[in-house]
Amino acid sequence: MALNNIWVFAQVANGAPTSATLELLTKARSLSSNVTAIIGGDGNSAAAALGEFGATKVYAVDHGNSLPGVAIASAMKSVIDGGETPDLIMFPQNYEGRDVMSRLSVKIDKTVITNNIDITDNGSGVTVVTPIFGGNTLVSTSFTGSAPYLAAFRPKSFAAESAGGAAAAVTAVAVPDLGSTGGATVNAVHVEETSGPKLDEADIVVSGGRGLGESASYAMIDELAQLLKGAPGASRAIVDAGWVPYSYQVGQTGKVVKPNIYIAAGISGATQHMVGMKGSKNIIAINKDKEAPIFGVADLGIVGDVHKVLPKLIEALKGR
Repeated sequence: MALNNIWVFAQVANGAPTSATLELLTKARSLSSNVTAIIGGDGNSAAAALGEFGATKVYAVDHGNSLPGVAIASAMKSVIDGGETPDLIMFPQNYEGRDVMSRLSVKIDKTVITNNIDITDNGSGVTVVTPIFGGNTLVSTSFTGSAPYLAAFRPKSFAAESAGGAAAAVTAVAVPDLGSTGGATVNAVHVEETSGPKLDEADIVVSGGRGLGESASYAMIDELAQLLKGAPGASRAIVDAGWVPYSYQVGQTGKVVKPNIYIAAGISGATQHMVGMKGSKNIIAINKDKEAPIFGVADLGIVGDVHKVLPKLIEALKGR
């Protein structure tokens, strides 16, 4: 089938669409000229940016303090019940994306396919590509049955590119009666304070692992990231050890990053970590074990002690 009507679940952070939203809109407009963004809130502040990247209209769901997943999924179902059936609904592979997607799946009785990195439409079927076994194998799965098809995509699966479109027209969609599911409300939102670029959006990422030896040594990672105007990251081992917050974690169970430069310091290169960073354009690995798996994906490998290499690098950058 040809995809004529595509919806994208859009998200906003700090008043602007997230990078994942812009990536999905870019891909959606390559598949169809009729792209709709579904967004929580009034949608007006994001209409220009959403239109620039390919949305022709915006359905805005003002859910107040109701849980976003509950309200937005119900609103989407009401639009479908009203006679508009999209061929495909694309979601970001994150907490809120999965929440809306799973609730909508139950409401409209449609299968979901998650954790995808690509999608194609050859006119006779829609196929998604999903990495398995730590990304070593790619599986292609075609949707069957009637639309809409529901698919979630990993961040950085597509490059976000402006289409130069005009601001999208915004239509408010009322939230139906949520019944008992509307009993839970959001009373406060706490945002972790950060400085510099976000981990999954940074052009340069400096990550530390267990080879740092102790939590105090992570200060070198922070300092190097700041000097390079990048973002600090971490392996799961030191996140589990409590050295840094979970939001720093790169890997299969953390964030997927694709920066121009990825520096892995004291990281051996477990498969679960490499799934989250091996798409980086240039990978620099620093490890005293010359047999460390990380060197297998590195463009530049430095066999050495991070406690000697990083201070010298920091000193050189400060001297510039």
